[in-house]
Amino acid sequence: MTRVIIAEKPSVAKNIADALNIKNKKDGYFEGNGYLITWAFGHLLQLYDAKDYDLKMARWDLKNFPFIPSAFQYKIKSSPKDRDKEDSGAKKQLKIIYSLMKRPDVKVIISACDFDREGQIIGDTIINSLKVNKPIARLLLNEWTQDEVVKGLNQLRSNAELKPLQDAGISRQWADWVIGINLTSVATLKYQLGKGSALNIGRVLLPTLKIIYDREKEIEKFKPETYFKLSVLFRTKQGEEYEGTYFEKGKDKFTEKEKLLKIKQLLSKHATLVDKEVDKKREFPPSLFNLSNLQGYITSKYRGWNSSKVLKVAQALYEKKHITYPRTGSTVLEESLVGKAAKVLEKVKGGLPFENEVRFTKSKRVFNTAKVESHSAIIPTYVLPKSLTKDEEIVYTAIKNRFIMQFMPIAEYEETKLTTRVFSEHIDGVFVSKGRVQLVEGWKKVERVQTKDSLLPQLAIKDNVEVVQPKIGTHETKPPKLHTEKTLLRLMETCGKGLENEESEEMLAVILSGYSIGTPATRAETIKKLTDVGYIVPENKTLRCTELGKRLVETFPIRELFDLEFTGRLEKTLADIEKQKFTKESFLEVIFDFTTKAVETIKSEQAKIINEVTPNKKSLEVLGKCPLCGEIIIEGKKGFGCSGWKKGCKFVIWKNDKFLASMKKKPTKTMVKTLLKFGSVTVKGLTSKKGNKFDAILRYEKSPDNDYFNWKMEFKK
Repeated sequence: MTRVIIAEKPSVAKNIADALNIKNKKDGYFEGNGYLITWAFGHLLQLYDAKDYDLKMARWDLKNFPFIPSAFQYKIKSSPKDRDKEDSGAKKQLKIIYSLMKRPDVKVIISACDFDREGQIIGDTIINSLKVNKPIARLLLNEWTQDEVVKGLNQLRSNAELKPLQDAGISRQWADWVIGINLTSVATLKYQLGKGSALNIGRVLLPTLKIIYDREKEIEKFKPETYFKLSVLFRTKQGEEYEGTYFEKGKDKFTEKEKLLKIKQLLSKHATLVDKEVDKKREFPPSLFNLSNLQGYITSKYRGWNSSKVLKVAQALYEKKHITYPRTGSTVLEESLVGKAAKVLEKVKGGLPFENEVRFTKSKRVFNTAKVESHSAIIPTYVLPKSLTKDEEIVYTAIKNRFIMQFMPIAEYEETKLTTRVFSEHIDGVFVSKGRVQLVEGWKKVERVQTKDSLLPQLAIKDNVEVVQPKIGTHETKPPKLHTEKTLLRLMETCGKGLENEESEEMLAVILSGYSIGTPATRAETIKKLTDVGYIVPENKTLRCTELGKRLVETFPIRELFDLEFTGRLEKTLADIEKQKFTKESFLEVIFDFTTKAVETIKSEQAKIINEVTPNKKSLEVLGKCPLCGEIIIEGKKGFGCSGWKKGCKFVIWKNDKFLASMKKKPTKTMVKTLLKFGSVTVKGLTSKKGNKFDAILRYEKSPDNDYFNWKMEFKK
């Protein structure tokens, strides 16, 4: 009996083939040991465009909306270069998959796409489009190591059991299509002057924009208030010094400076320690990473990172078998993973200077099935990396360290509070000093976490100290800070609930219920799209609204789309469909009704301009002469090409050139100019497959057999 396995990506198909010791690679699949292992490239099929259902929809016209198909259909995904053409690679791969599924010796089809909504519908749309009458099984894995692949293939589930996950995925896909197509089209027609990019409207896009907008408004409206503090530097008999802040009736901030000036004048030189509180406290490590926490940690710690980049690097580590599934919302592990976690810990702790302090224990803080949302937290696998790029090293180390921390001793510290009273019968308050002493470093050794608390001298109650230097400090209340990707992701994850403590039970309950904006897999994409469509702009590590973004929030009449509660309820309903608490049909009925009413509201609105698109005609910069025909070379949208292309000249250097992309470079105007003038160009900072940087001389030479060009590389002697 032969079985077909459909993986989501070629790299995953290779992992499965390696696990089964299958080396026989053919065009579009591996074959051996009773398996045919093929792959998709993510979505090979996409929903029809509106014009595919009805040609009148090829031209946007208000009277044609709302437009909701009676039955949704799929087609081969469009070419990224031309939306009206099929992607040739997707078309070829689908033919290969179909031919394998139809083979008479194939008795079972196995979907091995990612275990989430998107993965489910990627596999299901391919399999269902062929309508093959064969049993369909589902391989559900959290990592692609050999042990897990072999174990998973022995524990296959019927794909029919995953119908609720498919329903949730399709509901999300169809809902976003209906809202996006209708409201983007109608809003662009109604509120945009001039032709150009559309006014993007989306179910997840707008509430995320509103979060950023609201924070900026809070900052604009904020009025700073001045307050004063009185502090005193005390000196012990041994010459040690410590600072105390004046407290009266439980407060240390005063709006009247005169009051503190009087107290300062009443201060004598002598004071006594009247109270000393010493509390021994324990400090647990931060929880294991879910995707949002990982993105927040990396983007706040390292420059040049955004949440999309973190996800991309984590996905690469997952496909290389070094970490578990990254698109998770959980910060704990299922209890069934106890044995596996112990095995991984033995591998990753080897050679650490504190290796003898790393001890495996089963605790509810780490292992708690009740608190797992679909997938467990992100941890390393037993497959240790031999070579990583710098970016992969950053993300892998963060995940590995966070995992090791869970099995280190709990940090312990002594928190001390000193209360000092100055000799004066007219002063009611006291001076309070706080500090801590680290007793057990514990898990903090892993990343050398330092505390910033001040150290206090050893004093006993009734010890006398000297007043050395009193001072009154002037302070201002500070406005809230602009959102960073870290704070934005946290708010998206919980719709703003449980923000103060990321490990609070309230926040956990919200996450587990699915009440959020988007999913771990889509939040980074949402932030990126807000930037791409011009609604927000990154500024250092913070995010700000553009003028267009502000106008959209202030003007667009469908207020529900800006409402966190509304969006949170929709996302929770999708989670409830997965749990069979709600039906796909009921959800889509709500979406279609909402969209219809929203379209009618926009159409009946008085016309106003949110966005004005002005034609931007650039003067063409001549980069050099074409080596084929002598015409000028100019920059186009997708490449640097010959202006004589209409006459048949084929010279072009594509901006997404695969040769350069393999070394993490893109052609620039300067590079092309130099190349055309001198025939070669020195390119610095190329990246090898192992992640090492190097410089090289590149030439772009014509093939002797045709008019196409190929790159040649040389190194300086």
